[in-house]
Amino acid sequence: MKKIEVVAAAILREGKVFAAARGYGNYRGWWEFPGGKIEAGETFTEALQREIFEELHVEIDVGDLVATVEYDYPEFRMKMHCYFCAIKSGELEVLEHEDYRWLGAENLYSVKWLPSDLELLEKIARRLK
Repeated sequence: MKKIEVVAAAILREGKVFAAARGYGNYRGWWEFPGGKIEAGETFTEALQREIFEELHVEIDVGDLVATVEYDYPEFRMKMHCYFCAIKSGELEVLEHEDYRWLGAENLYSVKWLPSDLELLEKIARRLK
């Protein structure tokens, strides 16, 4: 089975976390924390800062690790490192997703999350309260 390693950002602001609906692929319309693949020679922080700038046109500060999740999708095995982040500069511009929301603890489960991201919600909810 193909293996991929990715980073993801739980971007926090005013007691809410940023969530985005995928705009492409087999999981189009499912919700996720933005991020992507790590390029050769990049640290997790560098990859996450690059991916978020490419997807959202903002610079972020990368904070504590939320968790590392391993999940077997039918097409591949994914290892995802998700970090708490904050927007450092720039105006949020959603470039690759079809929708987005700022979710609080009270409505964190109101969207259809990708299975791998679903595993992060309990830890993120604790930070939002």
